[in-house]
Amino acid sequence: MVRGFFKNFINSSYLGKWGIVGILIGIVAGLGATVFYYLLQFTTDYFLGGITGFYPPNPIGEIQAPLSVSPHYFLIPLSAALGGLGAGLLIYFFAPEAEGHGTDAAIDAFHNKNGLIRKRVPIVKMIASALTIGSGGSAGREGPTAQISAGFGSFISSVLGLSVKDRRIALAAGIGAGIGSIFKSPFGGAILSAEILYSAGDMEVESLIPAFIASPVGYVIFASFTNFNPIFGSGVSYSFVHPFNLIFYAILGAVAGLVGKFYTYIFYRVKDAFSRIRIRRYLLPMIGGAIAGTIAIFFPEVTGMGYGYLQFLIDGKIGLIRANYIVLPLILIFILIIFAKIIATSFTISSGGSGGVFAPSLVIGGFLGAALWDVVYSINPVIMPSPAPFVIVGMMALFAGVGRTPIAVILMVSEMTGTLALMIPSMVAVVISYYIVGPNYSIYRSQVKSRADSPAHRGEYNIPVLAQIKAEQVMTKEPVSVDPSISVADAERIMESRHLKRLPVCINGKIVGMVVRSDLKNVKPTDANSVSINSVMTRNVIYSYPEDSLLQVFRKMTVNGIGGIPIVTKEGVLIGIVTMSDIYKAYQRYDSQLPDEMEK
Repeated sequence: MVRGFFKNFINSSYLGKWGIVGILIGIVAGLGATVFYYLLQFTTDYFLGGITGFYPPNPIGEIQAPLSVSPHYFLIPLSAALGGLGAGLLIYFFAPEAEGHGTDAAIDAFHNKNGLIRKRVPIVKMIASALTIGSGGSAGREGPTAQISAGFGSFISSVLGLSVKDRRIALAAGIGAGIGSIFKSPFGGAILSAEILYSAGDMEVESLIPAFIASPVGYVIFASFTNFNPIFGSGVSYSFVHPFNLIFYAILGAVAGLVGKFYTYIFYRVKDAFSRIRIRRYLLPMIGGAIAGTIAIFFPEVTGMGYGYLQFLIDGKIGLIRANYIVLPLILIFILIIFAKIIATSFTISSGGSGGVFAPSLVIGGFLGAALWDVVYSINPVIMPSPAPFVIVGMMALFAGVGRTPIAVILMVSEMTGTLALMIPSMVAVVISYYIVGPNYSIYRSQVKSRADSPAHRGEYNIPVLAQIKAEQVMTKEPVSVDPSISVADAERIMESRHLKRLPVCINGKIVGMVVRSDLKNVKPTDANSVSINSVMTRNVIYSYPEDSLLQVFRKMTVNGIGGIPIVTKEGVLIGIVTMSDIYKAYQRYDSQLPDEMEK
């Protein structure tokens, strides 16, 4: 009865709907961020610290790490490998989609899965990420928190009977609320929810109102359990009074763009390399962790998130970093750490380990800013006596380029450092970096360029000429179909060999179900040969008739959030299938004929 009241209320009031849903998402985001924050502190202290005696420093606004006394750096590969193995086993047996950086998985769910995230994924992601990062892997904490609140946004939308469109909006708001909570940047997090879905400057504006409700709620809850201080404190003192210095920030933006491109390139080349290794997938994060840990023997700054080392740079405590590399020039130290962090992050996450890419991007950008500062300081110490401005702007510029979030990252880093004084320099650097990196080098592969390119918005770009084309004119005739008794493993082999995304299930030619790849992934690999597709297929099949127009077919597909629809006779016999690709190609053919028709 209570559930029915809520359903009626939220469907009758826009503000009521997003007020309730936003507050609920914010509560879960704040509590989820708090649990993960302390879980991560625990695993770092008792996993990495317990095995190696090395405790990476934390920034000033967080719990201070224990003092490292005679750490055994040579044991970091062992620690990171064990953490990778634990994460790999969790992911492999409970939620394969939890591997990698979770924000990308949430973006994929928005565009391609109707905003659906399995309920177990956020929990698996949180534990696996705590193991990956807490054992010394190079990764960030935004992925798990984004998936926790995004997953809850998906769940609560289904419980309250919201539309597919609203479920997607709730998921996007959850991404922003989770990230905004754990980084204590509620304003930037809310903007991130709209910006992070696209790689070419578009925004999901519908998510802003829910995110502006959810993100502050999550932030207040998280900060109440931790503290309300910015992560990097409020000690940055800077006034922009020399326009000439913008030249240096422009150079920083250009270099950040080039390094960002290199970072993304290496990240996905490593991922492709691991995808070709023919061993059990749960062993791959162990290998990646061991390699990252080996790098950490020589460059301990690459372990974990690395925020404590950014704090050293911001505070001007360069000596605490130089101490490990006393014989090397300072700029060479910074450059080596940059490349070490890129490689360690790539092996940690691209191998299938669990964690985010936001924190590593900030560290790479921060050290890049420090390297440029060292050059400028060597030329004239008066120009920029403190490295803090270059470090902070470098953090912004690097992630703005690879994350494709120029507005959100300026706001987030400003909130994390407690200063808005660097707004003008950061805008210069961020725009240049964003332009140089370009949409094709985004660190989030699930991003699409614009709303028009997203399956989530295809219904908004209906083509009236499709009313003149019949389904039977473009359908794939005699499509591959299977019997409901075949195993999940056999269905996977058929789909793989035929390059199919969906598979109709028929009995005596009549359609009784439909299977897509995500249905099969819900079955454990160990059960794939014994479970039939009858238990995982969708039985309530949406279909069309051969005489239906493509506009009718298109509307059915977009309303129900599906990428392909079977074409059946009045008796239910399967005779064809139409996909979004077929509709697009049909429109292209029609459009290409228009000039000829006009000339006649």
